[in-house]
Amino acid sequence: MAEKNLHFKDRIDAGKKLAEAVLKYKGIRNAVVYALPRGGVVIGKEVAEKLGCPLDTLIIKKIGHPSFKEYAIGAASENGNAVFNEIELQNIDKKWLEKEIEKKKAEAKSRRELYSKDKQPINPEGKIAIIVDDGIATGLTMSAAIKEIKSNKPKKIIVAVPVAPKEIVDSMRKEVDEFISLSVPEVFLGAVGAYYDNFDQVSDREVLTLLRT
Repeated sequence: MAEKNLHFKDRIDAGKKLAEAVLKYKGIRNAVVYALPRGGVVIGKEVAEKLGCPLDTLIIKKIGHPSFKEYAIGAASENGNAVFNEIELQNIDKKWLEKEIEKKKAEAKSRRELYSKDKQPINPEGKIAIIVDDGIATGLTMSAAIKEIKSNKPKKIIVAVPVAPKEIVDSMRKEVDEFISLSVPEVFLGAVGAYYDNFDQVSDREVLTLLRT
């Protein structure tokens, strides 16, 4: 049972706690942890080590509003699987949106090359895909991640996060085989970082170190 307002020291603390919540997948041969960079990789490393399964990245880029880039109206994967806030889409130029999706695909592929070098990503087909991040706020990024994994025909999809708003948990639970959130606040504080004592930005260098060790 998730606590409503659980707090975490940092991402490592959250990752260790989250790993305990998915222990039933320990030792399962075809389980793979897919972490959303950058912060999610810190969480994913703890989970993958505890479960004894591979860790890979799932790269999703947010799509900002044309007039206010910081306000996300959607998110897209490196393969173009995208989700949007449908209300916001009503007043968005379709040609601009098509170009923006292509731009985000290119950015995601560039990030993939940085993280993976010559290593091929792990194909989710037939796998038990455990998608992790350091938390969920709007749900756009995670929804795009789920869409990306689903397009590759996994055996099962599990979403595991330290914190997510109750309404997101209720709606997203219908999209996957299992949804795990350690903290499910009914009144969300507006940002994932509000549930951490330390929520410093994670650098690409840190991600690379985590993926290579």
